[in-house]
Amino acid sequence: MSSNERQETPVSDLEILDSEDIEEVEYKSLTPEEMNYYRGFLEAILFLSNEPLTVSFLARKIHLDKTNTRILLDSLVDEYLERNSGILIKEIAGGYRFQTSEKYSEELKKIFKPKNSEKLSRSVMETLAIICYKQPITLPEIEEIRGANSRNQVATLIQKNLIKPQGYKPVPGRPTLYVTTKDFLIKFNLNTLADLPPLKDLKELPFDDISTESEEDYNF
Repeated sequence: MSSNERQETPVSDLEILDSEDIEEVEYKSLTPEEMNYYRGFLEAILFLSNEPLTVSFLARKIHLDKTNTRILLDSLVDEYLERNSGILIKEIAGGYRFQTSEKYSEELKKIFKPKNSEKLSRSVMETLAIICYKQPITLPEIEEIRGANSRNQVATLIQKNLIKPQGYKPVPGRPTLYVTTKDFLIKFNLNTLADLPPLKDLKELPFDDISTESEEDYNF
C-alpha cells in the first residue's frame, strides 16, 4: 500500500482487532530505546482510536506489562501538558484518549459542528442530573425529587445509553435501580463519578452542551 493510500483511510473507519486471548506480559526494565519505541506506539494507537482505551487493553495490544504501560502513558500526558499543546491526552471513563484543549473550545465550536447533533430536553437533563448525583436510584425516587412523572425521560436516557438499569432495590415491588454508563462519563469528559462538581455547583455541569451522537462528536 502506498503512502497516499494510507492517508486516504479515515480514522473513523479503523477498527481495533480483538486480542483478549493474549497473555499478560511480566514486568521488565526498558532501555531508553525501548521506552521511546513503546511511547510512540501508544501515541499512535491513541491517535487512531475514537474512544478511551484502558491500560490493560493497551498493554495487551503492544505486548508490554501494565506497569510500564501506565508509566509511559502518564509521561505522554505530562508531555502534552508541558508543551501547552492544542491537543491533550486525558484519562476519560477509566481510559486514555486524545482530545482538544479546553482553552480553544469556544473558538473550535465556531469552526466545527458535530454531525447530527441533538440536544436533550431540559426535563431529560434534569432527570440525568438527579441520577448522576443520587445513583443508584429508582424511578419513584426520581419522580419524588422532580415532582413530576419521569418515565419517558428515563426511557430516553436509556435509549441514548447515558443510563442503564442495575439491579433492584430490596423493598416491596423491587423497583429497578438506575445508574449512569461509561458513555455518560465520556460525554462529560469525566474519568470517574468522583470528578463531578459538588452538588451545590450542579449548574456548572454543561448539560446544555451534551450531544446524543457520540460517534460524531468532537472533543471540545
